Amino acid sequence: MDLPADSLLLRIYIGESDRVGHKSLHEVIVLKAREAGLAGATVFRGAMGFGASSRLHMSDELRLSTDLPLVIEIVDIEARINAFLPQLQSLIGGGLVTLEKVRVLHYRHGSP
Repeated sequence: MDLPADSLLLRIYIGESDRVGHKSLHEVIVLKAREAGLAGATVFRGAMGFGASSRLHMSDELRLSTDLPLVIEIVDIEARINAFLPQLQSLIGGGLVTLEKVRVLHYRHGSP
């Protein structure tokens, strides 16, 4: 798959405790992005953050459950991102979803 220089970055901010049924929301989003044929997705786990509720989420060794922030990034062409957005909207309750234009410099499989 080729990815043109002018593409979009879909960024999704959720909590690690967010779920769809018995599955983690981030896992469901990544699997649906793959099924939709998007170029790729990456999940990042944050050490600390807060969102619309202003409730602070942070890593604490004394707590078993921390509900740390997660960020999912997906880069692809505008048409494929826009086609994926309705699926995403049906999955996400709370959180933040952003889109920004990006310039892809390198996208290929394999070693250099």
